[in-house]
Amino acid sequence: MAGAEARAGVEVRVSRGEDGTIRIAVDGEVAAVEPDLDFTRAVLDVAGAVLTWPVLGDADGDPDRLPSAEIHDPGRAQQWLWAVYGERVAAAVHDCGRATGDLTGVRVIAHPTALAGSAARLALGHWAARWWPTSYPDAIPALQPDLLGLELATLTHHCQQLFDGGGDGYGDDADDDQLDDCAAELIAEHEAALDRLLQWWRGAPQQADVASHLESVLRLIDDAADAAGLDGPALRELRSALDGRGPAGPQADPGALFARRDGHALAAGEPLGTGGRLIARGQGTNDWRRYPPGFVDAAENAVTWTARAVGARRRIEVEVVAHSAAPTAGASLVAEVHVNGGDPHRVPLTRRDDLWTGRRELDPELLGGVPTPRIEVGILLPGFDPAPGAPDGRIARAREAVRALVRRRLTAATEPTAHDGSPHDTPSAPFLAETAAAATDEDY
Repeated sequence: MAGAEARAGVEVRVSRGEDGTIRIAVDGEVAAVEPDLDFTRAVLDVAGAVLTWPVLGDADGDPDRLPSAEIHDPGRAQQWLWAVYGERVAAAVHDCGRATGDLTGVRVIAHPTALAGSAARLALGHWAARWWPTSYPDAIPALQPDLLGLELATLTHHCQQLFDGGGDGYGDDADDDQLDDCAAELIAEHEAALDRLLQWWRGAPQQADVASHLESVLRLIDDAADAAGLDGPALRELRSALDGRGPAGPQADPGALFARRDGHALAAGEPLGTGGRLIARGQGTNDWRRYPPGFVDAAENAVTWTARAVGARRRIEVEVVAHSAAPTAGASLVAEVHVNGGDPHRVPLTRRDDLWTGRRELDPELLGGVPTPRIEVGILLPGFDPAPGAPDGRIARAREAVRALVRRRLTAATEPTAHDGSPHDTPSAPFLAETAAAATDEDY
């Protein structure tokens, strides 16, 4: 990394707050659509600091885009600061850490190297693992978790300069703040996909850039596993294949190799009833922040509800389109219902086929007295929900911007590309999981 050619200079501001945290802000940065929204930011926990990139803006995937940084341990951060921002910024952070009192800020020209691009790509991969808006109604295919996880392992290994060195199995002295230093754990968790990845590589893909990308990922997996002392049949087969490669296999279709295999399993649950007098019907709020990935289809119209009068009783019925990987047992979602601005009422939801469904009797007085009651419905996972309250229109616009971004990336994944240098250093280069998703023939 140190020898990589520096890119054009970018002005940054280095300052220190009252709490002693040193901050690096990119001057003129086009911030995320809403900087307070988790799903518009890619974040990386590194030695002594947290790095943050806006995912949205005019420069999606721009390899020259630098992160903002919050540095809580300048000494540890010095091992990578010069390679991400250049020597001038590293020196400014060092001086800022030694100064007394508040430092309102100094402007410095940063000269990022390839490590800046690699770090941005790693952060974007973690963002995709958490926020990729898989949706059947929106025609956005899922990313295969094992395939993305293996490439994240290679990127973590490729970016070891960012970490103290113990969090991914290379030692025992790393601090617990480096949550993203996890190459060994990712390889062990997603090792089952190695055989299919080898089949794809041996299948001699027609696009030279994909073939090169596959080989570089496989070799980095081997390097990372060796550095962490990992072993096992799949890794031994990988090492044997890389040593001799062996005969080419039949051309492999990544869409078929990594197709979703879970299907739609039936879960316990009662179909929603019909009948009764319709009082109101509407669309609820699908706020991605209120449940973990893999629970709900990311479409804006995934949540619908119906209010009925059944004799003297009043009932709310909720249907939510399930994510393809939604659990059929264990943790269950609930719907949060507000009627005419009143206190929330929770409706337990159960997965049935490809839907989460639930219903609850409501106090008739809640729905009476007004010709058209105002009903608001959101969904959440109890104990996880970090975003109380229904989001407003600006957040819905940010979600739509994320969908537009992933559609652009999926389109790019179907086209031959010519990137300068390694795809590991280029955030805009498609991930292998995106290439496989773009090739899927599933009915999205």
